Formats: sequence, structure tokens, C-alpha cells
Amino acid sequence: MRVFKYILPFVTLLVSSFVYGQSGSVEGNLIRHVEYLTSDLLKGRKAGSEGEKMAAKYLYDELKGCGLQMLSGADGDEFYIVSDGDSLKSRNIAGIVEGYDPVLKNEYIVIGANIDNIGTNVLTVNGRKVDQVFPGADANASGVACLIELARKISSSSFMFRRSVVFVGFGAKEEGMAGSWYFVNRSFGQKSDISMMVDMNMVGRSGPGNYFTYYTCVPNTDITNAVLRTDAKLSFMEPQIGSGRVPTSDYLAFYEQEIPVALFTTGVHNDIYTVRDKADALDYGVMEGVCEYIYSFLMDVAMMDDKVMRPAKTQTEEGKVTYSPYDVDKAPEFFKGDERHFLESWVYVYLKYPEEAVIMGIQGVVNVEFVVEADGSVTNVKVVRGVDELLDKEAVRVVSVSPKWRPAIKNGEKVRVKYSLPVEFRLKKR
Repeated sequence: MRVFKYILPFVTLLVSSFVYGQSGSVEGNLIRHVEYLTSDLLKGRKAGSEGEKMAAKYLYDELKGCGLQMLSGADGDEFYIVSDGDSLKSRNIAGIVEGYDPVLKNEYIVIGANIDNIGTNVLTVNGRKVDQVFPGADANASGVACLIELARKISSSSFMFRRSVVFVGFGAKEEGMAGSWYFVNRSFGQKSDISMMVDMNMVGRSGPGNYFTYYTCVPNTDITNAVLRTDAKLSFMEPQIGSGRVPTSDYLAFYEQEIPVALFTTGVHNDIYTVRDKADALDYGVMEGVCEYIYSFLMDVAMMDDKVMRPAKTQTEEGKVTYSPYDVDKAPEFFKGDERHFLESWVYVYLKYPEEAVIMGIQGVVNVEFVVEADGSVTNVKVVRGVDELLDKEAVRVVSVSPKWRPAIKNGEKVRVKYSLPVEFRLKKR
């Protein structure tokens, strides 16, 4: 197993060449998917419409053509939504690539993207009613297109995935994320065996204000470390850590079940939910990079010895309730900044690399857990995953001497919040 892990980077390159050579260019495939999903024929893919059904059928055919074992029929896994006395029928499309490990293949990484958009709007032009179509290229044809290309690549390299990967196109995201709720609460019987969920929503833009970003809701050192390892392999496409409120998407149904989640996005922009969100407005080079990055990230998670840790959103410690920074009305602030600002403006400014560790060539990422109390003080600093005693002690020291934060607010009250952050010790190359 250890030897196999060492040769993975080289095998990945070979597989990439083979898969892309067999299926044409990834960029060309992405364009083909998005152009179909945004065509006037599908009329904006509104939940419950014939257009959403056509998009679901397209996804089914593509996933099946990639070699996936389908978990739903050609019509999808259907469900109904009742609102204001009316009902609509939507559907999820799901398929699986089984992992090679005889034990870990029974654990699942779910990766998903929503199929639907907001449909059409009726205008009156010169006395005639005309349908105004909202194409939904980045909301979320971009995510569905990436889902297909990831399925193609992972299906062809399943011998490098210990865990199984489940691919899901969710229906009715624009109707209260009904499809993802149905999948995790009604449809998928192995909910407790889901290692984590990866969501792709709006992954087709680039430029200022549209940076490749990931959100995890609850800080999770396992996911952070997987991102850092992926960054080290793929320096051309490094996502930034999302700060502030997490964009609403299908990961929420999984998060509510305390399943670790990661949302990848290039962010919201002014064309979302407008007629301008067209296929030719996307950056397909960026989308190909997103596919490559998430593929490498998924492989890293699939190859981990242990399941991604599942921290509770709220905990009771020492008789006090402790929240995550994403489950309060206002997260703690470090000098008007978030946890990333704390790392950049305090931790890495005052961190002292132990001289003995430098001489011995010790480096790595120390995961430190701490609590920002209701009075803003930092307490309960401890290492949850260390590297070496020298680095661990220094990481605890620099976090422990933090100035007071502005405390979190929930329901008008100041509350305590727990953080788990990676403190990186990296030796400079000579």
C-alpha cells in the first residue's frame, strides 16, 4: 500500500493522458455539455419542467456512458414537491464508481451539482406573449458539466480510489434544495457511511471577484489538510478559503446530518439568474482546472486511512455550549477580520520556527483547536493533529497569546465558538 501511494502522482499523469485522449479535450466536452443544458430547447430547466427532465436524461446518458453503475433509472429517482396546493415532480440522477479497497469501498464520497435553474419569464412584446429564457450557464450547467467530466476520469482510474464515489445531479435545488434533502434523507440508504460530500455550484467564471474558493461550514482539519496536499501537487489552481457566510447550495442537507462537506465555487456574479448567464460567458479553461483540482482532492480523500472526522455543529464542554463559527448570527472577529486574517496578521507574524526543528529539517502542518470565549479571550488551545513536539509547542504558544477577539453573537447574546485551524511550518528551499 505504501509503495502504491508513492507512485500515485506518476500513475495520475498516465491516466490523465489516456482518459483525455479517449474522450476528446476536456474543454471541448465541457462546452458541449453547457451548450446543450443552456439551449432554448430546455427553457431554463425549471424544477418540475420538461426542460429539467431533459437535462436529467442527458446527465443519465452521460454518466452511464462514462461507465458508472447507475443507482437510478433513466427517468431518475423521482420525488414530488407540494407547495400552495400545487405539486411538481422532480428527480435526482445518481451513479457510482466503486472503490478498489474491499473494506473502504463501503464508504462513500458523494459529489453533486444541481440540474435545475429558474426557467422562463413571460414578457409581452408588441401585444404578444414571449418566453424570456434564463439559460443558467453558471447556475448550474457549469457544475453539471464538471460532474460529468469528473465521472469520466474517476471511472477510468477507479483503481486509484479506495473509497467509492457517488455522483449525483440534484433536482429542484431552486425549490428549497428538495433534491439533495430527498437523496440524503430518503433515497440513499447508507447515509452513515458517507465520508464526505463535495458540492459544485457556479464553477464557470474567472477574474476579479470570482476566485476559486472552497467552504467547509464547520472547520475541519481533515479537509483542510487534503486541500493543502492537493495545493502542493497542483500549484496552478489553489482555492482560497471562503470566509463569511457560506453560499446556499445542496451541501446543506448533508451538513444538517453532520456529514463533512466542501463547497467549491468561483462565486456569485451579476449574471446569475439573468438572461446574460449564457454558455459563451463561461471560462472553460478555468472549468477544466476546477475539474483537475477536484479530481486530485477527491483522490486524496478517497485514499485516507480514516474517514473524514465529523465534528458536531454544537458541543457542550465544561457545562458550556460551544458553537461552530458558521452556526452563529455573527462570527467572532479578529481586528475586523476572520480566521484567515488571524492566521495572516497574528500567527504567521509572531510564529518562531524552532531552531532545532530547522536543523533537523522538521516541517508540516499542525492542526490547532481553540475556543473564542464570550468575552473574546482565547482558551482551550490544544493540538488535535501534530507533527513534532517542537512545532506543536510553538503553534500552541502563538495561538495562546492571541489578543482578545470580538466575540460571536447568537440570538443577541455573546457565545463561545470553537475553531480548528492549520498552522503551517514550511522550510524555505535553499
